[in-house]
Amino acid sequence: MVLGGVLPDTTAVNVLVVVAASGLIWLGSGWLEEAAEGLSTHYGLPPVVQGTVVVAVGSSFPEFASVVVTALAGVFDMGVGAIVGSAIFNVLVVPALSGLATEDDLDSSRTIVYKEAQFYMLAVSVLVITFALAVIYEPVVAGTGGTVGTGGTDGGSLTGSITRPLAVVPLFVYVLYLFIQWQDTGDYEADTGETNVALFREWGKLAAGLLLILVSVEAMVSAIESLGHTFGIPEFLAGMTIIAAATSLPDTLVSVRSARDDNSATSLGNVLGSNTFDLLVVIPVGVLIVGAVPVNFSTAVPMFAVLTLATVLLFATLRTDLALSTLEAYALLVTYGLFVAWVVAEAAGVTGILPA
Repeated sequence: MVLGGVLPDTTAVNVLVVVAASGLIWLGSGWLEEAAEGLSTHYGLPPVVQGTVVVAVGSSFPEFASVVVTALAGVFDMGVGAIVGSAIFNVLVVPALSGLATEDDLDSSRTIVYKEAQFYMLAVSVLVITFALAVIYEPVVAGTGGTVGTGGTDGGSLTGSITRPLAVVPLFVYVLYLFIQWQDTGDYEADTGETNVALFREWGKLAAGLLLILVSVEAMVSAIESLGHTFGIPEFLAGMTIIAAATSLPDTLVSVRSARDDNSATSLGNVLGSNTFDLLVVIPVGVLIVGAVPVNFSTAVPMFAVLTLATVLLFATLRTDLALSTLEAYALLVTYGLFVAWVVAEAAGVTGILPA
C-alpha cells in the first residue's frame, strides 16, 4: 500500500511517488550535506571523518530502517540482501557517478586508500566470519527453524542462527573504527577561519534532512515494491537491484554534491563509511532487536564474494595515481552492469549459483 493506504495503489500513482520522493531526497541530502559541513567546521573535524561518520551515518538511515523492518517481519534474509546489494551499488556506481560529475579526475588520497578502503575490506571479512560462526555454533535444521544439538547439523544445511552474542562482534569492530577516527580528529589541525556557526540551526537542519530522507526513501521503496508486484519482478531481483539502489539514493546524491564542490574526501569517505556502518552496525542492530535470526550461508557467501571483488576493484582504481579517472569510472559502471546481468540470470534460473 502506498503511504499506508492514503493513496491508491496504481501504477501511475506509484511512478509519481517515486519521482516526488527522488526530489525530496535530493532536497534532504542538500540539508544533510550543508549541516554536516557546518558542524564539522565548528567541531574541527577532518573532511574524511566528516564523510565517513557524520554524513555516512546519516545517509545510511534508510538501510537501517529497512533492516529493522525486515527483522521484525521475520524476513531478515531480504534485509541482508538489500544491504549487500546497496553496498555493491555504493562501491561501484556512486564513485563512478561522482567521478563523472566532475570536470577533472576525482582525487583520492592515501588516507582514503590505506585507511578507509582497507578498514572497509576488514568490515566485509568480519561479517563473513560472523555468519560462518553462526553456521558452526548455531546451525539451523532445515524446515524447522530450530537449532540442532551439539551432535552436528542436519546433514548439509548451511543455515545458521545469528544470536545477540555473535552480533556484538561486528559492533566492537565499529567501535574500533570510531576510535581510529577520534584519534585522527585529535591529530587534525583545522584551518583557522570563520567558525561562527549557528549550532541550533545546523543540528535542526541535520535532523530535518535525516527525517525527510527517511520518510521519502520508505515511500519510494513501498512504491517500487508495488511496481515490482505489478510487473512480476521477482523479490530477489528487486531487492538486490531496485530496492538497493533506492536506499542508496541519499548516498549517491550526497557524494555527487560533494564531488561537484571539489570535496572528494567527503564524497569517497561517504561511500566507504556508509558501507562500513551498514555492515558492522545496521545488520547487528537488527539481530539485537529480534534476538536471533537465521541466515543462509550458501546465499550470503556468493553475495559477499561479489562485494569483495567490487571493493578490490574500487581499491585498485583509487590507488592508481590516487585519483579516479573517467575511464575507471566507466569501468566501475560496466562492472555493475555485469552484476545486474548475473542477478537477472539468477532470478531467471539460468545460472543457479545461489540455492533456490
